[in-house]
Parts: sequence; structure tokens; C-alpha cells
Amino acid sequence: MSPSPYEVVVTEIGKTLAQRIQAGRHALLADEPVPSGGSDAGPDPYALLLSALGACTAMTLRMYADRKKWPLEGVTVRLSQQKIHARDCAECERDDGSRIDRITREIVLSGPLEDAQKQRLLEIADRCPIHRALMGKKEIVTRIVPS
Repeated sequence: MSPSPYEVVVTEIGKTLAQRIQAGRHALLADEPVPSGGSDAGPDPYALLLSALGACTAMTLRMYADRKKWPLEGVTVRLSQQKIHARDCAECERDDGSRIDRITREIVLSGPLEDAQKQRLLEIADRCPIHRALMGKKEIVTRIVPS
């Protein structure tokens, strides 16, 4: 049975870290890099998360610029993720939540845009649905279901 268009199903490939992802009618692979025990058959989960944010950001900016009839010729979004200390402290190496994930998002806008338009697009980037989902309150419900 194929998943609904709004469902994602992830199935391991053999007894490896590689995973088959079925997102509606689209198939993807995820894996870990070789140094982490994977076979590097696909992007790792963090890369997939960053991909979702980057794609949503670019789509949101495109839709906004098109609606405003602004001369946006292209959007490129570069993202990276790292763990950083949430605050300066003597005990920051403890695993007590003192480290946070920092996502850096750099946006390249092509086209003869005015500075005010670029500034507005920067504000609109934070309104993409994935950005809002990552920044808002979350609840993940996990349960075991019969096979």
C-alpha cells in the first residue's frame, strides 16, 4: 500500500543504516557517512532537515516576489548546522542542554532588486512554514503499531 501524499514512510534497507524514504510518490535515500558507520548512500538526516528548510525558504521567497512582481531572477539558499554552547559557562561540556543546534542560512538573491526589497525578502524568509515549524512549539507523538 503506498503512502498518502502527505505521509512519509521510512524503511531500513537490509540491516544497514541506509533508509528508503517514500514521501507520497517520491522516493529518496538517507544514510550516514562512512566514518559514522553508514555507506553514504544518501544525505544524512541533518542534511535532509536543512534541505527542507532551504527548499521551503526558496519557494516562499519565489512566491512572494512573484506576487509582488519584483524582479527576482534567482534564489540560492546555503545552510549549515552545528552544535554550540547555549551560554558561556564553566560546565558547558555537561550534557544538560547547555548546547543548542545553530542553523546558519545564507540567501543569495539574483536580479535588480532594490535594497528595501532585499530587506523585505530577508524578513519573509523567516515566515516559511518549515522555519516556523522548527522555531515553534513542537510535539512528537511516538507509538509502536502492529506490523
